[in-house]
Amino acid sequence: MNKVFLLLGANLGSPAQQLAKALIEIESQIGKIEACSSLYKSEAWGVTDQPVFLNQVALISTDLSPLDVLDNIQAIENNLGRVRLSKWGARVIDIDILYFNHDRIQHDRLIVPHPYLPDRRFVLVPLSEIAPSFTHPELGITTLDLLTQCEDNLEVHLYKPNDNDAIQID
Repeated sequence: MNKVFLLLGANLGSPAQQLAKALIEIESQIGKIEACSSLYKSEAWGVTDQPVFLNQVALISTDLSPLDVLDNIQAIENNLGRVRLSKWGARVIDIDILYFNHDRIQHDRLIVPHPYLPDRRFVLVPLSEIAPSFTHPELGITTLDLLTQCEDNLEVHLYKPNDNDAIQID
């Protein structure tokens, strides 16, 4: 059984609902959800002139190959209304493969571990919640060590749906 860490993100529509729908589809089409982080609110990374994101990391057990997982998550994104207009732009759903077991994958469609993982607090914070001691297969250091060394200074906060600044974007 393969162990896959996925990052889910959304900043358009109703992001919390989109992430919940994505998890249902992931469990239906990819495999069993073994662990799931809390939701985290973060500023946009890369293209910053857009709404804040909600992000979450899930650990999935699957019999699928890496490319089959990729095909399934892209189908889930499309079914939930994802339109790819620009790199790092606003989106109703985004699902990325962070790790696939401890494998290193260099394919024209997929690079694992995710190449930007060490540089993004919005990935490392939820990942550290469910896999603090998971070791990066190329860098040989744990998630918590990656988070400690991360130079990204964008704020990442636990999302509370009843906050005054709860996300609801039309």
